[in-house]
Amino acid sequence: MTTDQQAAPRRSRRKAPEPRRARRHAGGEQPTGRRRTRGRLRLALILVLSVVVLVTAGAGWLYLHVTGNIDTFGAEGVAKNRPDAASSKGENVLVIGSDARTGSNADLGCGDKGDIGRSDTAFLLHVYADHRHAVAVSIPRDTLVTIPSCKLPDGTWTEEQPDTMFNAAYSVGQTAKGNPACTQNTVEKLTGLRVDHTVVVDFQGFASLTDVVGGVKVCLPQDVYQSDLNPNRTTRGSMLFSQGEQTVSGEKALDYVRIRHGIGDGSDIGRIKRQQAFMSSLITKIKDGGFTPTKLLPLAEAATSSMTVDPRLGSADKLLTFAMSLRNVDLHNTQFATVPWRYEGNRVAVVEPDASALWAALKNDRTLDGSDASGKNGDPGKESTAATSASRAKTTDLTKSTAPTETSGKGISVAVYNGTTTEGLASRATRTLQKDGYTVTATGNADSQGHTTTVIRYGPGDKLHAKALAELFPGADLESVGTGGLSLILGSDYTGEVPKGLADDARSADANPCSNLSYG
Repeated sequence: MTTDQQAAPRRSRRKAPEPRRARRHAGGEQPTGRRRTRGRLRLALILVLSVVVLVTAGAGWLYLHVTGNIDTFGAEGVAKNRPDAASSKGENVLVIGSDARTGSNADLGCGDKGDIGRSDTAFLLHVYADHRHAVAVSIPRDTLVTIPSCKLPDGTWTEEQPDTMFNAAYSVGQTAKGNPACTQNTVEKLTGLRVDHTVVVDFQGFASLTDVVGGVKVCLPQDVYQSDLNPNRTTRGSMLFSQGEQTVSGEKALDYVRIRHGIGDGSDIGRIKRQQAFMSSLITKIKDGGFTPTKLLPLAEAATSSMTVDPRLGSADKLLTFAMSLRNVDLHNTQFATVPWRYEGNRVAVVEPDASALWAALKNDRTLDGSDASGKNGDPGKESTAATSASRAKTTDLTKSTAPTETSGKGISVAVYNGTTTEGLASRATRTLQKDGYTVTATGNADSQGHTTTVIRYGPGDKLHAKALAELFPGADLESVGTGGLSLILGSDYTGEVPKGLADDARSADANPCSNLSYG
């Protein structure tokens, strides 16, 4: 018997295996498509999870990359005697445009790479507490201010410097990167407002940002040549911009915001107006794109590549959180203004009491037109508290039929008292009264500094005068007293009058890009 013959019986005794599908469907049950569908679902789920992992990893990489881009300046250079954190209900952000020549900025800004850092432009952005209004107040670089004590690279502190150009604060220490902490200290001393955040953007970051948004719409009041950007040229050079509306990005956008000579009186004031017009267009472009992380991350990537911020903004999530908090600010309610100023020789002086009235308005979340933007009543831009409504009702009831047609205070005497802890409030009110012809017989502090509402007290025979005075102080309570003349007790609801000219000259973010582009 051969080997094959011997093995054959053993193979014949082994039961042949059932087909896999037959075993699973014993009893004659036929297979269905359920298993095939489950297999496809598993495959789809695996693919989806793979995509999610890849996208998440990409977003995580971008997040870490953006965070790694951000430079912060040392908080140790910030002054110790700062305004109180509660000095403003809204947020104050100092934005500095630096013309430092470090890194790749020398290719865009010209000049030597070893030159000291300077502040090319600066504005204080106040985001009102209702997060529906905002105002950016530009501070001209030539403004004469007091630069407080600032920290030097060797750890020592400078002496206070009165009557010094504002942009000199950024150069304290003579370093290539500049001194943003000193500029922040100077702005806080000038305004009495606490700066919550400081952001410094250099040439490269600015140019990259305009590229990412696809360009920004600007307007020129006339043709502009190379000599308008660089007055040291011996010839006019080629044309940089033609008159009228156009879209710019990158180095072209940088040229636009740096033009100073050849337009208007060639002053920094005129350049500020064009910078404000540019910022209006940039904000409009960003808001049109939508405030979503998908849109904001590329912007953050571009901006943070050449950005220096205070430590409290030193990560991507903090920057995005701040940016997202601005999504409800209306374009029409986003305004640009310049600190009240006048020429003093070839420098700029701050005009008082107008500037103090502006800072007081921001501190109390009053817009440039006097509206309440504190958001405390859920009705932004409206003075609708129960106390204010009640006090207005009192005034309205008193003035229904007997109010004078004019608010002239000629021949009327009034005493003014400060019922708050805010210094100088009585002086500001006095100036307002004197403009309207009132005679102020006395000023000083009230018997209490806890007044929240302004009160007008009047004695016998002064009822009509009290009603006329109430028109200058909307929302004031009127109280009849048995004796005495007319007195005004200022409450914390009084911020001082913002000069009408300041509001009239302000630019809204939705304004025509070709309007109000130069000074002189």
